[in-house]
Amino acid sequence: MLPPRLRNRRKHYRLTSDEIIPDLQACVLCEDVRQEASGQQTLVGIIGMIPAPVMPIGFFKLCLWSRWCGGVGEFVQQSLILTPDDDEPIAQSEVRFTLPSLEAHATNVHVFGGIQFQKHGLYTVEVKVDNELRLRFPLPVVPVQGQAQP
Repeated sequence: MLPPRLRNRRKHYRLTSDEIIPDLQACVLCEDVRQEASGQQTLVGIIGMIPAPVMPIGFFKLCLWSRWCGGVGEFVQQSLILTPDDDEPIAQSEVRFTLPSLEAHATNVHVFGGIQFQKHGLYTVEVKVDNELRLRFPLPVVPVQGQAQP
């Protein structure tokens, strides 16, 4: 049985006998995620857009950091970066995770290696859990003028 605080929100969850789909608490695209000695994570180079003086532009790696909470069960997170035409992924990754109780949380880091953006445009990042879209956000790759040398 659901706790009282979730009974009125039942329509927001796909329920099986013991499963509650989690909420995506946060999701950040960045250049790297570092594990500190304290166990905490540091996100490096948070990306909101990609300035590209020349095309194609490549990255050795990009990371998609996400945190899930408020669910119970075993899940699969699928993350994709789609071309401006939304027809094919230029990067994709999959991570399995478990939430044993409603008080638990899971932090996932998807590492996309060797990504190349072939043209300027509005790329899309999608995050799914068990093939259900949970988040979709734009990733613009924009032309910029090269910096003049003094």
